[in-house]
Amino acid sequence: MKLVFLGPPGAGKGTIAAEAKKVYGIPHISTGDLFRANIKNGTELGKRVQAILAAGDLVPDEVTIAMVEDRLEEDDAKAGFILDGFPRTIAQADALAGMTQLDRVVNFVLDKEAIVRRLSGRRVCKSTGRTYHILYNPPKVEGIDDETGEPLIQRDDDKEEAIRNRLEVYEASTAPLIDYYRTKGLLVDIDASKSPEEVLKSMVEALS
Repeated sequence: MKLVFLGPPGAGKGTIAAEAKKVYGIPHISTGDLFRANIKNGTELGKRVQAILAAGDLVPDEVTIAMVEDRLEEDDAKAGFILDGFPRTIAQADALAGMTQLDRVVNFVLDKEAIVRRLSGRRVCKSTGRTYHILYNPPKVEGIDDETGEPLIQRDDDKEEAIRNRLEVYEASTAPLIDYYRTKGLLVDIDASKSPEEVLKSMVEALS
């Protein structure tokens, strides 16, 4: 099963991908993880990405495409994969079409206000990275990490204004991709407002 996951920040793509990879026995390939792995392993592409990010610039399409192409050639991706965070542009989608034939593109649909509620409620323990949610997964004592007793923080990018900005950027860049894959008959819309278990179940049913 060769899948691409699309969906706004906060739609739960990463959570669903972590479970879906067990269901299908295929790797979850996130571009963020790819960048980190290449940087950590000191590959040529990793060195390029590190320099670009250090300068505060966006990683150009050709570098991202080259990383994804390398990753898709690894043995564990031969039977299929879940791509998350790629493609982000029509140029990347065209490049991907040149590498492989996709089975489906799963579009996780969640309305803007639900996303703001989900993301703005996140709280993090700075030292361990453990994540809570004031509504869905609160700590035992409000504002305090269960294990270390440290005060929890809200990341800047989880503040409402930043979230709305991220959503605008996402919509501008990804709306054309949704149309691109819909016209190819590959797109499957999945309601992402339910629990992760229910979302996974409806996705597996839709793909079978």
